[in-house]
Amino acid sequence: MTIAETYVRFGAREARGVSPAYERLSLAVSRDDGLLALAETLPPAKRQPNLLFGVVRLLGGPVHDPAAFHDFTLANWPAIEAELRSRAVQTNEPGRCAVLLPVLAALPQPLALIEVGASAGLCLYPDRYAYRYGDRLLGRGGPVLDCALTGSAPPERRPEVVWRAGLDLNPLDVTDPADVAWLDALIWPEHEHRRDRLRAAAAVAAADPPLLVRGDLVDDLPALAARAPAGATLVVFHTSVLYQVPAPRRAAFAEAVRALPGHWIANEAPDVLPYDALPEPPGDAHHNVLALDGTPLAWTRGHGQAMTWFG
Repeated sequence: MTIAETYVRFGAREARGVSPAYERLSLAVSRDDGLLALAETLPPAKRQPNLLFGVVRLLGGPVHDPAAFHDFTLANWPAIEAELRSRAVQTNEPGRCAVLLPVLAALPQPLALIEVGASAGLCLYPDRYAYRYGDRLLGRGGPVLDCALTGSAPPERRPEVVWRAGLDLNPLDVTDPADVAWLDALIWPEHEHRRDRLRAAAAVAAADPPLLVRGDLVDDLPALAARAPAGATLVVFHTSVLYQVPAPRRAAFAEAVRALPGHWIANEAPDVLPYDALPEPPGDAHHNVLALDGTPLAWTRGHGQAMTWFG
């Protein structure tokens, strides 16, 4: 897929109906020879539309007007390029806990959680957030995570988590204003509710910080898993992470996680992990596949806003 095609796909499948600004901007960049030429100078992993858009937002640039975005990016390319090369997309969306919760709540309790690609670890607190599935509210306090649930009844309880840890090549710290600023820049421009959610989830994490380990998802996972307490069900999970990992390392990770005692929850795009057969997704928008121990269970939206269980 060419860089231009990547931007077209992002605008049509991920941003359409979710972020008018990013849909418009993605299509404009796909036709902008100057910006495409600059993107061509980057390593393939650094050409993601949401990485470029997040960096421009971080540096105070405009993302609502494609012409202004073009001018700002050309004028500030050295600073933008430096940020692109040093950063990765680490969208730490606590709303994704709403699609993980039905699986987590059904496992033998209590749980010991390890999130791969944990960013700042905000998805390590499924037991602390409140959830709203239609007219059913589960839990108290904030943030309240809304999810449209189809094909299954809402979970009856939140999980009991006795240990939580994250593994990331570059863990972020919710008590560091610079790290929080990057997380904020990765939130799409119209999504004020997600900014509010980020602040509320960051307050939860800052009050009881998780164990975050800098390391590789294959090489360092077994040692971290060995630190989980006895008597708890180990659960290794990840959401929208493995698409950034080369295919051979994905396969090595799958082998490593299957060798651990416990369970594995994956929430990734349908082409990231191999599945024998999947039903048609509910619509043209981008959906992830939620899977437990390699068995696909449901379609989910990228920010946890909806899930559709397979029939």
